[in-house]
Amino acid sequence: MIRKTTFIFMLFIAFTSCKTAVKETVISIPAVSEEMMETAIIYEANIRQYSPEGTFNAFTKDIAGLKKLGVKIIWLMPINPISKVKRKATDGSFTSDIKDETERKKYLGSYYSVSDYKAINKEFGNKADFKNLIETAHKNGIYVIVDWVPNHTGWDHPWIFAHPEWYTQNKNGEIIDPINPDTGESWGWTDTADLNYENKAMQAEMIKDMKYWLTDFNIDGYRMDVAHKVPPAFFKQVTEELNAIKPIFMLAEAEQQDLFENGFDMQYAWEGHHILNTIAKGKANATKIISYLQKQDSIKNIPDIKMNFITNHDENSWSGTVKERMGDASSLMTTLVYTLPGMPLIYSGQEYDLDYRLKFFEKDSIPKLKGATWDLLEKLGTLKNNNTALNGGKNAANYSIFYTNNENILAFNRNKDETSIYFIGNLSNKIQTFSASLKGSFVDVLTNENIVLDTKKIELKPWEYYLLTKSQQ
Repeated sequence: MIRKTTFIFMLFIAFTSCKTAVKETVISIPAVSEEMMETAIIYEANIRQYSPEGTFNAFTKDIAGLKKLGVKIIWLMPINPISKVKRKATDGSFTSDIKDETERKKYLGSYYSVSDYKAINKEFGNKADFKNLIETAHKNGIYVIVDWVPNHTGWDHPWIFAHPEWYTQNKNGEIIDPINPDTGESWGWTDTADLNYENKAMQAEMIKDMKYWLTDFNIDGYRMDVAHKVPPAFFKQVTEELNAIKPIFMLAEAEQQDLFENGFDMQYAWEGHHILNTIAKGKANATKIISYLQKQDSIKNIPDIKMNFITNHDENSWSGTVKERMGDASSLMTTLVYTLPGMPLIYSGQEYDLDYRLKFFEKDSIPKLKGATWDLLEKLGTLKNNNTALNGGKNAANYSIFYTNNENILAFNRNKDETSIYFIGNLSNKIQTFSASLKGSFVDVLTNENIVLDTKKIELKPWEYYLLTKSQQ
């Protein structure tokens, strides 16, 4: 009897200890909400290149630092293992064609050639490391979304062998890589196999795999790669089923209005980004931004958020660094993406003045020396998080344009709840003078400089700008 009682008592202790251990590993964070989105900054984490180690653990150590930049959402580039079949090298060839083993091994392939939706890329660590990253972010009040590749998989994904009918096939019954419907030719993503969205069984299995990361790892949503190549109705089903588990945040790599109608919270401001690049090169002026904003106003009844950015993984690796594309306009453009309606993006390395193109198919690393850009992003992050005049979500602050009779000057006001911020900038590489209806005493919130504006001519140096609030004096 004593032995039986002791055994039951030991079981009870073991059970309660297990329960306690589980509770200690669960980090609570408020559910994703529209209120959070109003003041959020999103950070794109390139785990491979973020550190010399290229691991989850190395990145996790810096999450508290990202909080200082006002980051509220971390977007992780694909965390899944990368296909070894038809893996690409930097020059576009397949690594299988490289005879030298040492040379072949340095090519790690594209993150977007996924070989298993439910596995972790071992280069980054294991599932325990990934879970620790999520819990650390949540402990710091930061949400985590994962890059998902719904349009295609790698060539050694299990579905290739178990369910070839889940893929697009040519007339000979051969699985093909993604095709540009406008030309009928390959996009050039030859390291991937195109998925067939006419197959409902494939769609159901994909949703099941997405649920796995929510239920088992407590992630907070997804960034959908090439979302415009996937039927919007699929995403409607995805968001309905995932939101039934927990509220999520959904970002589309697209600029397509019907995606907002089918569950997405935010899309890329691709058009706005290209306008900023064009202005920085002296090929357009401030009127281009004004027309763009007016165009956005004309699209009604969709509570959308645009993700504003000056760089991301594609832009950095393929189009050039911020300095390459924007030069002396970099600081102005950085400030502009924080003050325009929408949510600003920081890409890995941007905060450390990354001045080279990160390798895409090989190991690389970003600098870790804080300089002028870190200081600017920290100030802008504080403003974005705390000043309602910069709300950029589904209940965004209003904006109004001030006309200056100078096509190179952009001047506008953001306002909400009786708070206002004014942006005035010279969007050219020449000195500009102008007059505006805006007058009074102001404080530049980035420099704490007192600025007095009146109806007289105002002069701004090339790419000079102010970010102003009304003086309290």
